[in-house]
Amino acid sequence: MMKSIPVWKQELSDGVHAARLASLYCCSPAETASEAARYTAVLDGLEKTFGSHAEAGLYSAPGRTEIGGNHTDHQHGRVLAGSVNIDMIAAAAPNDKNQLRVQSEGYDLCVIDLNDLEARKEEENTTAALLRGECAAFTQRGAKLAGLDVYVSSNVPKGSGVSSSAAFEVLIGVILNDCFMTEKVSPIAIAQIGQWAENVYFGKPCGLMDQMASSVGNIITIDFASPAKPVVEPVAVDFSKAGLVLCILDSGADHADLTDEYAAIPAECRAVAAVCGGEVLRDVPFETFLAKLPECRRQCGDRAVLRAFHVYADNDRVAKQVAALHDGDFDTFLCLVNESGRSSWEYLQNVIPAGYKEHQEVGVTIAAAKHLLGDKGAVRVHGGGFAGTVQAFVPVEMLDKFKAGMEAILGEGRCHVLSIRPEGGAVL
Repeated sequence: MMKSIPVWKQELSDGVHAARLASLYCCSPAETASEAARYTAVLDGLEKTFGSHAEAGLYSAPGRTEIGGNHTDHQHGRVLAGSVNIDMIAAAAPNDKNQLRVQSEGYDLCVIDLNDLEARKEEENTTAALLRGECAAFTQRGAKLAGLDVYVSSNVPKGSGVSSSAAFEVLIGVILNDCFMTEKVSPIAIAQIGQWAENVYFGKPCGLMDQMASSVGNIITIDFASPAKPVVEPVAVDFSKAGLVLCILDSGADHADLTDEYAAIPAECRAVAAVCGGEVLRDVPFETFLAKLPECRRQCGDRAVLRAFHVYADNDRVAKQVAALHDGDFDTFLCLVNESGRSSWEYLQNVIPAGYKEHQEVGVTIAAAKHLLGDKGAVRVHGGGFAGTVQAFVPVEMLDKFKAGMEAILGEGRCHVLSIRPEGGAVL
């Protein structure tokens, strides 16, 4: 929705959008002044960067937390995930240059010519690749693209496992959908467009969970048995009623140079599936995998076999987690979270990058969190692994001591206390 910038600023200042912001950021309307100020700031950034505009729109896409199903999505498995109350926001306004111009705070200006939307090999692993890919995908769906200026601000930590990349993809998708699609595409389609751009243009063979959790919002379970038509179901749960707080612990290690580590996991799982006559592990019954185990070891190596063991088990765990949450059985849920964490470290091997000795930040973070929690709560590696974040479910009565203890080890501001956001990608 486009409005004049002075009108937006006045409405934000007057609290007109307080109820909407309260919903997005899981707080009371009286606590939304700082969020309103963020939106005012992106409007200022838009004009400072690109000059004056007659009108603009405001948009948001949240970070996500993966709750169950670690690296199961790319094997067409099940996941449990949710959007959280930190996000990327943007102000967008038309330009007459037939270019998509995107300025993210702290980064170089990125400009895409809307007449040139072919994938470029030399653009892989760049923001330009994602933008060009998303524009191409929307054009294929009937969008009549025109020049647009976008100014982006984020409080989703980059490279921290809360998926800033998926939030960015969803944010751009929400903007393009709002501005250029007569028949709007669904949040699921926005997620699929983001994944396609990342796979085909950016060059990273990611799954779909991150984009889906950011785009759809709230807590959802997703079955990717048919990736073109994933089955998405809401899971009604309020962790606060169970006396649990969701914490995301920033280990301090960055994902940036670990693309090969991530790419190896789906590649090895697919290699095992191929030996067993399938494309991905979801195609192969577990009994077939067991029968073919000697051949899988010979052709794919033992690490690939162990990773397959993890995927089969974690896929089954998701269904058990969903059932436990439906039943309000949080003890079983926490036990399953801990099981998933152990499996990720022991079998999937995505806690410590291969060959790393001095730097094992995620491993230290997990060890410290488990020590502080004792036999309470749950801890697991979060998201892609190798770097970034660890997830902890912390009993509310332990939160202050836990947060202080983790930040004494990791550094101030490294323990993020989050809430599940009820909405995904949003037009303000």
